[in-house]
Amino acid sequence: MDPVLNRNAFFVKEFVGMFKAANEFDVLDPATQEKLLACREPGLGVVTKMLRFTDYKRMTPFHVVVTSQGRSILEVKRGVSLFVSNVSIFDGSGRRIGGFKQKFFSIGGKFEVFDADDRPVCTLQGKWTSWEFSFKAGERELARVTKKWAGLGQEMFTSADNYVLEIRPDVPPDHPARPLILAAVLVIDMVLKE
Repeated sequence: MDPVLNRNAFFVKEFVGMFKAANEFDVLDPATQEKLLACREPGLGVVTKMLRFTDYKRMTPFHVVVTSQGRSILEVKRGVSLFVSNVSIFDGSGRRIGGFKQKFFSIGGKFEVFDADDRPVCTLQGKWTSWEFSFKAGERELARVTKKWAGLGQEMFTSADNYVLEIRPDVPPDHPARPLILAAVLVIDMVLKE
């Protein structure tokens, strides 16, 4: 696991663009604004690009590559989605390390987070009244995601969102849930909030 994933706080900033089809994020240190990770969607097909500007955007496949200093450390992939999303997470060498399965009929958004062997790791649950999400293993909270206000112009005229991810300090370094939690922030935006 890349050492950057052992941090406890991340600021996830979506690229602003009125006519952008690809999902693009930068992950920053919230205190210093230093860029830690780049999240890009390379090789987006023409049909997918066109569908991203329609009501079918939520159904389109995605493949986001997360890099640290030019090295791929995570990949977030989903095929076409009709009703619920099944997302797979891969490490930098292309090995599947886990995934997410969206719950049908969940208010606020809910995902089950699984490890590479499809064993439950935690649950990602959103509140229907706010932009706040929590990762829980049973009753224990592992991490929390909150949306940060980006300003009137950006909020009204673009779909770009900013999030703060806070992983609890008692989640040990190199814990297998850490990369899944970071990848889930991208999934929240692409699946639930677009």
